[in-house]
Formats: sequence, C-alpha cells, structure tokens
Amino acid sequence: MAKRDYYEVLGVERGASAEEIKKGYRKMAIKYHPDKNPGDKAAEESFKELGEAYEVLSDPQKRAIYDQHGHAAFDKRAGGFGRGTGGFHDPFDVFREVFGGGSIFEDLFGGGRSDPSQPQRGDDLRYDMELTFEEAAHGCEKEVTVSKLDVCEVCSGSGAEAGSRAHTCPTCGGRGQVINSRGIFSIAQTCPQCQGARRVIDKPCKGCRGQGRTERSSKIKLRIPAGVDTGSRLRSAGNGEAGFRGGPQGDLYVVLHVKPHEFFQRDGDDLLCEVPISFVQAALGSEIEVPTLDGKASIKVPAGTQPGTMFRLKGKGMRNIQGYGHGDLHVRLNVEVPTHLTSAQRAKLHEFSELCSGKESPLSQTFFEKAKSLFQSRG
Repeated sequence: MAKRDYYEVLGVERGASAEEIKKGYRKMAIKYHPDKNPGDKAAEESFKELGEAYEVLSDPQKRAIYDQHGHAAFDKRAGGFGRGTGGFHDPFDVFREVFGGGSIFEDLFGGGRSDPSQPQRGDDLRYDMELTFEEAAHGCEKEVTVSKLDVCEVCSGSGAEAGSRAHTCPTCGGRGQVINSRGIFSIAQTCPQCQGARRVIDKPCKGCRGQGRTERSSKIKLRIPAGVDTGSRLRSAGNGEAGFRGGPQGDLYVVLHVKPHEFFQRDGDDLLCEVPISFVQAALGSEIEVPTLDGKASIKVPAGTQPGTMFRLKGKGMRNIQGYGHGDLHVRLNVEVPTHLTSAQRAKLHEFSELCSGKESPLSQTFFEKAKSLFQSRG
C-alpha cells in the first residue's frame, strides 16, 4: 500500500512553516495517541505514520530531500536516504520531544497525575442548607450531620493491622506501574495490585479493608453570618473527607437557600414591604405602624397620600455581609377601597360625593384635560 503524502498526514500545506508543521502534528497526535484509543490498531498505525511525517518535515535537511524525491528518499530497499540511519525513531520518542512528556493524559488532559504513593488531600463535600428569612438576616449557629469518609479509628488511617508492615509491591517492583506491550507499542498502566501506591500491606486493617478511611456520620457546628442570601456559599475548612496516607482533609462547602418571607421582599441589601391603609387614613393623614426586621416602626402619612406612595426607612434593611452597614426598608402604601358598606356609610359617601361635585382633584383635572384633546381629535 502506497504511503500518504507527509504533508497530507499532518494536515498542512507544502509551504507550511515549521510552527504550522508542529501545530499540525500536535493536533493529529492528540487524536490518534494509543492512550486515547486503546485497542484501536488503525489509530496505532496513524500515530506511527504521524511520527514519521513529523520527523521528516521538522528537519530542514530531510524535508528538502523529501520535497525533491518523495518517499523513495527514505526507502532502504531503493538505496535511499534511510540507508544506514537506523530507520525512523520510536513514535513515542517523537511525541515526548514535541509535548515534553511521556503520557498524553499527564501532559494534555489534566496537567499531570498525582503520585498515588504520596499523601493525597481528601475530597471536598457540599451540603445544602435551608434558612428562614430571619436567620439569614440576623445570622445564627447551626449543627449539621454529614456522612463522609473519615480516618479509620481502628488503624488511625494507616490501613494496616497492628504489627503489620508495608513492603514493595511484587507486581510492579515498586514502580507503581506495569508495562503492557501492544505490538510495537508499550503502554504504562497503573499497577492493579497496589493501585500505584508502590507498596502493599501484609495484613490490611479489617475495619477499613486497608483503605485507611471508613464512612461515618459527623456533627459539625456552623456559624451563619448575618446578611447571607440564597446562593451564598460558606466554607468549613477541614470538614470534608479524610485524605489518603496522611494527606490533609478536604473542605465542606455549605450552599444556603433562604425561605421567602411573609411581608418582605429582598433586593440586594434593601427590603420592600407593602402596607395597606384605609381611604380615610390616606385622605386625612395618620400615623401607622409598619413591620421591620427589628420589630415595629412608625410612619407619618401626610393627608392626601396617594396609593403606591413609597416611604424609606434608612438602615432598616438587611445587614451587608461584607460589613458595610445595612440596607434600607422601602414601604409602599396600598389604599384599600371598602367593599362592604353599611347604609350609614353609604349615605355619608354620597354626601361626600355631592360636596366634591365640580371640585376635581389636581390629578383628575390634569388627566381629563389631556383626555379632552384626545376625544376632540377623534370626534
């Protein structure tokens, strides 16, 4: 089967620069690397082909000869350039030269694997907590029960029974990896016996089966600061899962969900409260009590107050979680219209209506003056 053109293999033009050739190789090598395509013979062949193409086109001298003579220049049987050179290098050597590492997963997919034989930090945990509006406003203390992997109390995290010791893993010889050959390729994989730890224990702890950790429930006290809101996240350091081989514990992250309030609506640090008043209170003026987070407060309602009028109570909102004081409480007045009138009340309102006849309020007068011009334009 005829070999493909090396430029075509790398997906670049014949006049490509050295940087474009390297970029083309990197892109295709990621796609066909055997670690990413286990058991795929076609991918292995493509990876080998990529190594050959890059080895030639990245070398100015070899590239010039290839451009002039093609594949024949490297065919030993034809007496080409390949004679006496030992052939092409291992494609993995080419890969390491370009990427600066031995494993595609170490260098490209995760920034390097941690050494399983070293202490490892425990996992972080998440806990969702529901709070009342008042708890969020004033702050509080809570105790939660979390089920997590904690240090084994039997072996104190060593994973071994008392008097037992660890020795070099016989399967990998203390390397933490075993080498599997696949044709011309050799793939390094985590040792199945020691799981990369390089050592095995003679007598694993029966309490944790050699893991050094067991699952159990822990009670954790948390302080919730004043001013938190739904979506706030608190970090409780060291209350996550236990680490491996003496590694530090992870953290516990508490995500808060605040219940709606019967009266208040929140807007940042400000609060909105709607308070009903009677028509008489709005017309004659009055002093009313309104709820706040700290109890009651008084508001003087001027005579003639209109529905929807807003009053601001400075500093009566939520505490700022960063410590910058409090927000404000905004009170909106809703004027109630009576729905069930006695005969005496109805008579008084008719009397009031007659007294108001021909004496429209400023708002009504302005509205009807504007509407009059609209009616005339359509008449």
